[in-house]
Amino acid sequence: MANPAPAHGYTEDSIKSLDWREHIRLRPGMYIGKLGDGSLPEDGIYVLLKEVLDNCIDEHVMGFGSTIDIVIAEDQTVTVRDYGRGIPLGKLLECAAQINTGAKYDSEVFKRSVGLNGVGIKAVNALSEFFEIQAIREKQTRTIEFSQGLVIYDMGKPKPCDEPNGTRIAFRADAESFADDTHYRLDFVREMLRFYSWLNPGLTIVLNGEKFKSKDGLMDLIRAKLTEEPQYPIIHIEGKDVEVAFTHGSGYGEEYYSFVNGQHTTQGGTHLAAFREAIVQECREFFKKQYDPADVRGSLIAAVSVKVQEPVFESQTKTKLGSSHMEPNGRNLRGHITSVITAQLDNFLHKHADIAKSLQEKINANEKERKEISGIQKAARENARKAKVHNKKLRDCRVHFDTKDKRRDDSTLFITEGDSASGSITKSRDVETQAVFSLRGKPLNCFGLTRKIVYENEEFYLLANALQIEEDLEELRFNRVVLATDADVDGMHIRLLMITFFLQFFPELVRKGHLYILQTPLFRVRNKKETFYCYSDDERQRAIHRCGKTAEITRFKGLGEISPDEFKHFIGPHMRLEPVTIRDHALDADGNPIPSEHKSVKEMLTFYMGKNTPERQTYIVENLRIEEELEFKDAAEPAELPAAA
Repeated sequence: MANPAPAHGYTEDSIKSLDWREHIRLRPGMYIGKLGDGSLPEDGIYVLLKEVLDNCIDEHVMGFGSTIDIVIAEDQTVTVRDYGRGIPLGKLLECAAQINTGAKYDSEVFKRSVGLNGVGIKAVNALSEFFEIQAIREKQTRTIEFSQGLVIYDMGKPKPCDEPNGTRIAFRADAESFADDTHYRLDFVREMLRFYSWLNPGLTIVLNGEKFKSKDGLMDLIRAKLTEEPQYPIIHIEGKDVEVAFTHGSGYGEEYYSFVNGQHTTQGGTHLAAFREAIVQECREFFKKQYDPADVRGSLIAAVSVKVQEPVFESQTKTKLGSSHMEPNGRNLRGHITSVITAQLDNFLHKHADIAKSLQEKINANEKERKEISGIQKAARENARKAKVHNKKLRDCRVHFDTKDKRRDDSTLFITEGDSASGSITKSRDVETQAVFSLRGKPLNCFGLTRKIVYENEEFYLLANALQIEEDLEELRFNRVVLATDADVDGMHIRLLMITFFLQFFPELVRKGHLYILQTPLFRVRNKKETFYCYSDDERQRAIHRCGKTAEITRFKGLGEISPDEFKHFIGPHMRLEPVTIRDHALDADGNPIPSEHKSVKEMLTFYMGKNTPERQTYIVENLRIEEELEFKDAAEPAELPAAA
C-alpha cells in the first residue's frame, strides 16, 4: 500500500532557515514595531534612528563623548556621528552584520546599557537600502557599506585618519520595506532628542545645526511639559540608581514620563508602578491619613528614571520594562525603588514644610471633588444601565485596544457630527477595528466647568463610557480617537469643542497621542481615465493639470455628500490623520521656559473658548488671511496625488 501524500503539502521542504537579514526583512515588526510612513511618532523610521542613537548615548554614559551630530538630508538619508571610543576596527563587520554580536553582553564594559540584545544596528542595516558604518580609533579608520544588509564595499585594511575617535553611521530606509513617501518629520525627531538631552545633562546633540542640551535634566523635562502653573515648586529627589521629579498641576488626569537607562519606556512597567505606589504610601504616612490613591495622584506630572543592570523589556522596541530585579540575582527592583522614593520624599517634606502644605492642600481638593461627583457618577451609570442608552450613540467594532488581539493598535473610534456623516462612515468602515460615535449636533462648550458635567451631560458620559476612560487610560478601548467633522465653519467649531472637552477632562488621552483629526478631501477631480481626491487647492490645481481640459471637478461640502464607496478610500490603511498634540514650552540654553503668548493649556483655552468675545474677535480680524486663487497656468506638474483605487 502506497504511503499517503503529506497533508496540505507539509514536507521537509516546508521547513526553512532564514539568515539574520532575511528574518528581519520578513518580520520587521518584531524588531521595529509598525513600519508606517513617518507621519506618526511611533513609526519605524524613528525606531531606526533611535537604535543608532542608543549606541551613541551608551558611549556618553560610559564617559566617552559629549557631543552627537545628526544630519537628516532632503533625500531622507540620516547621518549620526558620535565621539566615543569607536567600534574596534577588526569587529566592524560583525557589529553591523552579525546578529547577537556586541560589547553589551560584557557588563563590565556597559553596566547600565539599553541595547542588550545585539540586534539594533543589524535591524537598521537590514532595513536600509543604503547603510554605511565608519569607525575611527587612534588615528585609524575603516568603512563598510551595505544595501539591505548585504556588503557592497568593505575597506578591509584600516587607513590613516586625523578625525577624533568615534563612530559614524549613515543610512536611508529601504523603499521595499517602507512606503515610497516615507519621510522624517523633524518635530518628532526634535521631541526624541529633547528626551535624550533631559536624561543626559551635559550631552549636546546637534540636529541639522540645531542644538539640544539640558542643564537640570528631569526638572527641565517637567518644566517643558507643564501646561499650567504648578501647585508647588518641582520636587526633585535622587537615590541609588533612582531619580524622580514631580509636581501637581490644576487639571485632571495623571502624566508620567518613565525611563530605564535613558530609554523612554512609553508604556511604563515595573519602575513606574513602583513610583505610583511609593508616592501614595509616603503621603499616607507623612500626613497620617489613608488617602485614596486617585486623590494623591490626581493632576500629578512626574518623571521617573532608573538604572538597571541587564534590564528585561517586553519587546525589542523597549517601551515597557518587565524586570523584577535591579541586577541579576540582586535587589528587588520594585522594593528598592519604593524604599528610595519614600525615604527621600519623607526627608524632603520634613525640610520643606511650605511645599508639604501645598501638596496636602492639593490632595484634599482632589478628595473633595471626587466625593462631590461620586453620587452623580453612580446615578449616571445606573441610568445608562437601565435605559441601555449606550446603544444609541455607539456603533461598536469587534477588536479593542484593551485586548491582546494583534490588531489592537488599529482600533479606531470615529466621532462624527450628525447622522448623515456617521451613515457614510458606518457603511464603509472596517467593522473589525473601526467604531463610530455620532454626536447630535454641537456639543456643550465645557470650558470652565467641573468634571461632574461629564456625568450630568448624557452625550459626554456616553462618550467617556464608550472609550472607558472615566478613571484612567488603563482600559482605553480604542487606540485612535478620530474627530471626523465637515471641513466648514460648523465642523471646525465642533472639533474645537471636542478638543476642549478632552483637554479639560482627559488631557492624558491627548498627551499619549490617541486623539486625531481626520483629513478628508475637499475636491474630486477626474476624467475618464483617472480620479484624484484633493485635500487642498494646490492639489486640486495639480490634478486639473493632470486631467486636462476634460477634468470634472466636484467640491465636497460635507462628509455626508461622500458616498460610502468613495469614503472607504479615506478611512482605509492610508487615511490621513493629523495628531492633536500639546506643544512643550520652549526652553532657553539654561533650561528656562521662553515666554510665549499663551503660557499654558488653561490660558489657551481661556482665550479661544472663554467668555472674552470682543478680545477674540479683534484677534481674528487682525490675523485674518485671504489667499488668492492659484492660477491654472501656474500649476506645477503634480509630484504625487492620492489616486482612487
